[in-house]
Amino acid sequence: MKLGIHAYAWCSQWTNDTLDLIDRVAGLGLDFIEIPLMCLDTFDAPAIKARLDAVGLGAVTSTVLLADTDITSDDPAVRERGRAYLEDCVRATAAIGASSFSGVIYSRHPGSLRARPTEEHWQRSADGLRPAAKLAGELGVLVGIEPVNRYESYLINTCAQARELMARIDAPAMRIHLDTYHMNIEEKSFADATLLAGSDLIHYHLCENDRGIPGTGQVDWDGIFRSLAALNYQGNAALESFVDNTDNMNTWVWRQLAPDGDTLLREGVDFIRRKQREHGLL
Repeated sequence: MKLGIHAYAWCSQWTNDTLDLIDRVAGLGLDFIEIPLMCLDTFDAPAIKARLDAVGLGAVTSTVLLADTDITSDDPAVRERGRAYLEDCVRATAAIGASSFSGVIYSRHPGSLRARPTEEHWQRSADGLRPAAKLAGELGVLVGIEPVNRYESYLINTCAQARELMARIDAPAMRIHLDTYHMNIEEKSFADATLLAGSDLIHYHLCENDRGIPGTGQVDWDGIFRSLAALNYQGNAALESFVDNTDNMNTWVWRQLAPDGDTLLREGVDFIRRKQREHGLL
């Protein structure tokens, strides 16, 4: 299993001013950095790739769809912007040599309805993602559907629902990205949901139930790592927390979750490495 960290542990938006985070992550002995694609205007692919190559660090990317890029919107123009944005994200991912692109890429984040989603919502989501999935296959990028909790999405809350959307898209590049913070709310079992993802699991966000330091809360880490070991999981797993609120997405950080990003990283990595050793995933 490859271990990394989301850049949001230190910054609220990716720009060339945050390129030094690549050096910091490499210096800490991690395998990759997760780079947000929320603001493609400040995403300098050549500069990022040059820095990654210079230090020998891997990368993945992620994003969420907002109101103006919601591929399930009633407005065809919004759906089209969303489709174009997802394809641009795939191109950006390929341009830095990253292995995967994932996140809340199937509907607006945060999103709510007055009733349960309809067949039309599901179909719009699948139709909106399919072109990006096709392009990803051509460029050698995998695309991960990340289920999130009911307060952040009305469409995909569980691994089973991610599997349903994958089947509707029916593209070889589509995969699953799980997140323990959301699983803590929506899944009956961390272990069973992990096993359900199976060989389609490509990314795992390692978050405590409050998004604080892993190992300090209620997440069933042993159940998770038993399932990852059973799958012989060799994919990516990243610590994910947020240092503050951002202008480019909702993070709902109203209090200090750790003394600082460095403390969260140090203590979180120590805990995860210990679990990897206990379950034979180092």
